[in-house]
Amino acid sequence: QVQLVESGGGLVQPGGSLRLSCATSGFTFSNHYMTWVRQAPGKGLERISGVDSEGGRIVYVDSVKGRFTISRDNAKKTLYLQMNSLKPEDTAVYYCENQDGTRGQGTQVTVSS
Repeated sequence: QVQLVESGGGLVQPGGSLRLSCATSGFTFSNHYMTWVRQAPGKGLERISGVDSEGGRIVYVDSVKGRFTISRDNAKKTLYLQMNSLKPEDTAVYYCENQDGTRGQGTQVTVSS
């Protein structure tokens, strides 16, 4: 059974940081391109960052470039997203997604003073 479980979200003030984790099981994590996806209130899904199976090729959407860092630990089958300099517009539910399009339940990130 494929499972992706996101954690690490919460309420943070503007300018703060959070580190999201995505623990996976049920598929060969080390073979999968992985993506972080977010959905802001009232908006559609936005793919914000992706990393290839070995971590050598990384992409970011412009709105998070320079503030967010994606990484992965294939031994732990876990994907990470370090988020710094958070802004209110980063408020969203954050999901990790494997290359088959399967996502977890998401973790809420709220950036507010």
